[in-house]
Amino acid sequence: IFGSARTKDENVYYQLAVEIGQKLAQAGYGVITGGGPGIMEAGNKGAHLAGGKSVGLNIDLPFEQFHNKYIDRDHNLNFDYFFVRKVVFVKYSQGFVVMPGGFGTMDELFEAITLIQTKKITKRPVVLIGHDYWDGLVDWVRKIMLEKEHNISPEDMKYLTVVDTADEAVKFIEDFYKTHDLSPNF
Repeated sequence: IFGSARTKDENVYYQLAVEIGQKLAQAGYGVITGGGPGIMEAGNKGAHLAGGKSVGLNIDLPFEQFHNKYIDRDHNLNFDYFFVRKVVFVKYSQGFVVMPGGFGTMDELFEAITLIQTKKITKRPVVLIGHDYWDGLVDWVRKIMLEKEHNISPEDMKYLTVVDTADEAVKFIEDFYKTHDLSPNF
């Protein structure tokens, strides 16, 4: 689960990330986040509340980042560099749930899509949460990157699936694995 460190616990997306983390854990998935506050905390909290695996990939930053209390004690990893942290995210993730966030979230989203698009990693589900947040970006990608500039292929648009609820997010992932192999990648 990717998303903003700045999201407060009263925010609707924080609450939604808790619910997604719970439902993913109940479906048998572990939850990996950046390990910090905000959306990351929410995803870990959901997994923790459901008794699932809750992993945090922390990074040392001058502001915002500290590990949250919902990470399993033996699954709290610390990193000095973003690129190493992203490699671990990609290696151990079997799907990407992308909540609203800032530049870091965008970096993680587009890195994941690029690796899938270029077949550097196996195809995995990518689901964006919140039409209100993502529709402007998805429209820009379609109108400018695809239709006007032809910088991507029409089939690349399938990497930008947007849903609004936890049930839709988990269903998207579960449906993906009805037609793709799900096997441990560690």
